[in-house]
Amino acid sequence: MLVSMKAILDDANRNYYGVMAMNSINIEMARAGIMAAEEEHSPIIIQFGPGQMKNHAHAEEMIPVIRELAERVHVPVALNLDHGSDFYIITDCINRGFTNVMYDGSSLPYEENIKRTAIITALAHGKGCSVEGELGHVGQAAQEEDAHTDLYTDPDLAMEFVEKTGIDALAVAIGTAHGAYPKGKIPKLDFDRLHQLKETLNIPLVLHGGSGSGEENLKKAVAGGINKINVCTDAFEAGKQAMLKELDKNPETDYMHLCMAAEAGIKQFVKDYMKVIGSSGRYIYGETKQVGNE
Repeated sequence: MLVSMKAILDDANRNYYGVMAMNSINIEMARAGIMAAEEEHSPIIIQFGPGQMKNHAHAEEMIPVIRELAERVHVPVALNLDHGSDFYIITDCINRGFTNVMYDGSSLPYEENIKRTAIITALAHGKGCSVEGELGHVGQAAQEEDAHTDLYTDPDLAMEFVEKTGIDALAVAIGTAHGAYPKGKIPKLDFDRLHQLKETLNIPLVLHGGSGSGEENLKKAVAGGINKINVCTDAFEAGKQAMLKELDKNPETDYMHLCMAAEAGIKQFVKDYMKVIGSSGRYIYGETKQVGNE
């Protein structure tokens, strides 16, 4: 069932668990994520950004696929535009039926970020679409921007930002970064800042750059109030490694079986991730399955 991201995250916020938001650029990734959610009785957010839409995940093809897959399952699925900044791309996505859009004004001056985010929120809410904003700036792992504490979200500004924009969820910068970290590195997160933000705002909080953050960090972040975790790099890597394993096992394998291997690998990755962040077993009753465990 295709629902607003707000509906998914409001429940996660009330019950302190995390929801996976996986960047999915083709039918194999979308199907892997949504079918994993069905099997885990978990919500899921399927998302892609403007660059991914331009290069491969074309909206006119992906939206009908995701809608069809969502209508087959008995768990909530949201479709999110990740890191939107262009007004026309964002409003096109709202018109096309995305159930959430993220406006990323994090590189703008504070007042301009508020102004633009509020405009997007007013437009989206009018169409029943929820909105994620960003305050602070989640940089790039390759440039080690996770260590730049001056980019972290300021709790003193966060309440004003939420009140003036009307957003439904806030992406916060607490020490993660986008992309792959240098080999062997696990980021150090500012959990005291996260605690302050959650106490101040009490709305769904979003962790960008979930890939490579480490299981311990993820569990602690969810316990501290993170409700949405963005995952792209690790999901792509799961598909790649599954393909390489299939090729190694059978160098003569064809393209179809490589796609099947990638989908199976991503599906297992998603199921395992859902257990870590506590979303497994949230949408089922009358069975013995325990929340977060098998």
